[in-house]
Amino acid sequence: MESITKNRQSPATLRAMIARAYGPDQVPRGDDRDWVSELEHGWFNVAYRIRLRDGRQVVLKIAPPAHVEVMSHERGAMATELVALSLIRERSAVAVPAVDFADRSRELCDADYFFMPFVEADNFGILQEEGKLSAVERDAYNEALGAANRELNTIRGDWFGALAGPGEPTWRACFSRKLTEVLGDGVRRGVDLGYDVDVIGKATDAHLDALDEVTEPRFIEIDLWDSNTMVRDGKIVCIIDHERAFFGDPLMEAGFTGIDLPDGFGDPAAFIRGYGYGELTANERRRRWLYSIYLILVMIIETDYRGHTTTAQYDWARGQLRLLMAASDKVDR
Repeated sequence: MESITKNRQSPATLRAMIARAYGPDQVPRGDDRDWVSELEHGWFNVAYRIRLRDGRQVVLKIAPPAHVEVMSHERGAMATELVALSLIRERSAVAVPAVDFADRSRELCDADYFFMPFVEADNFGILQEEGKLSAVERDAYNEALGAANRELNTIRGDWFGALAGPGEPTWRACFSRKLTEVLGDGVRRGVDLGYDVDVIGKATDAHLDALDEVTEPRFIEIDLWDSNTMVRDGKIVCIIDHERAFFGDPLMEAGFTGIDLPDGFGDPAAFIRGYGYGELTANERRRRWLYSIYLILVMIIETDYRGHTTTAQYDWARGQLRLLMAASDKVDR
């Protein structure tokens, strides 16, 4: 995927990064022309698959350029991912990449970067896009994804918000801030949402009281889609891309989005079955609607920040927002 946030580097800089991470003896030989390739499936960070001199395969992930403006929730995203990976490895059994080396000095390039081992597996999302899975296989993977997501949500925090802090004492305060920030991101760029910001604000304000029943901060990914899931031989072998994680309400997880928008995000039944979540209460439906509004606003506004060259995502997401706004007064039924 193409995005102006992808911070591509020259071969010379990549070699310098390898030397810093693994030592000069692991820098690929000068006559090796196939030592690096870009992993193109993704919208935000640039990622390279690299073969070290000893034959090991690793992935280098580089944060966006310092001069490129990102959305409020994306600031410091790579630092968030490093904290998230550490938390997951220490406090759950969910498989995530190990971090071989991380550099936040910005001496070799203008952004944070880190190396991790390459995971030899298939991307669940790509398998679905290419029609390589039967309905049974797809549902089995989604059930497993739901179970993995539930385990991640058992990680408790001491506040709501950023993993490394600072945070808010209540979920309502935290989510309200995030919603205000994303709307502000849109206003700053003059993004046409199809609705006045005040109209969206009035609709969401009517449901914020439903957030008060969430009292325990839990680790949530909110970006745990099938395309961030690596699978092999019928099993999930790794979960990738954790830069949006924070402490919040597990019901905000991506796998639940189909509850509100089944035509746009698919039937969530298998994910919910694997997660073990029961029928939603009236307040849970109101919370879920708020989280879908937030997600769709991000999807509309990020097209401007990432410099999309077509309006496909923008047009699609605006249509999803219309569906959500039309349901704003009946989401608890």
